[in-house]
Amino acid sequence: MVYRFSRKGDIMSAVVQLDKIKQNLIEYPNVRIIAATKYFNIDKMNELIDAGINEVGENRKDSFLEKYEQLKDKNLIWHYFGVIKIPPKLSTTFIDSIDYLHSLDSIDLANAINKTRKKPGKLKCFVQVNLSNNSNKTGLTEAKVIPFIKNLAKYEKIEVVGLMTIAEMTFDDEILEGYFKTLKELQEEVQSLKLPHAPCTELSMGMSNDYKLAIKNGATMIRIGTLLSK
Repeated sequence: MVYRFSRKGDIMSAVVQLDKIKQNLIEYPNVRIIAATKYFNIDKMNELIDAGINEVGENRKDSFLEKYEQLKDKNLIWHYFGVIKIPPKLSTTFIDSIDYLHSLDSIDLANAINKTRKKPGKLKCFVQVNLSNNSNKTGLTEAKVIPFIKNLAKYEKIEVVGLMTIAEMTFDDEILEGYFKTLKELQEEVQSLKLPHAPCTELSMGMSNDYKLAIKNGATMIRIGTLLSK
């Protein structure tokens, strides 16, 4: 279900926040803003699109498909952040609607994508990395990332464009920077392998509370939701 609770004042506040974020990115022209639209209704999404947002992301399948259907004429780039559990079976409609998947973390999911995707070309995927080793979070541990990426070579429908992490919720900048620097180092290790199926040129890291630190440490995509929902 698409949420319907935003008002015009909320929308204007989101546009102001977006302008502030863009100002912070002036020295980082290659960083892309992905609007995490979990709590946004269509009116609010349209206002953000008018303000310059052309990449949006969801973490729930039903909301993703509903919003995609209503906004498919907007020429947006669609990101999916959520966990995809296998089984059940994936739908081709869902997988073919995703431009960037940020949560690839299992061979079972890779198999399902490869069997399900009918759209020409490869699905751009981020391998999700659990740097905090928190058992309550999804993603691969650091030690498993390289072997996992090597094992993806046989999947003709998957391209590993980068790595993604969700940093621990903390206000300790030193801890946050540690996560971001580690992911950057891991990205460089993947790139050094020169794997045709895994160029790994992107880093999806940083959200509303920590994106400034993330961009300083190599983020190329930041996932902003809370700031735009104020």
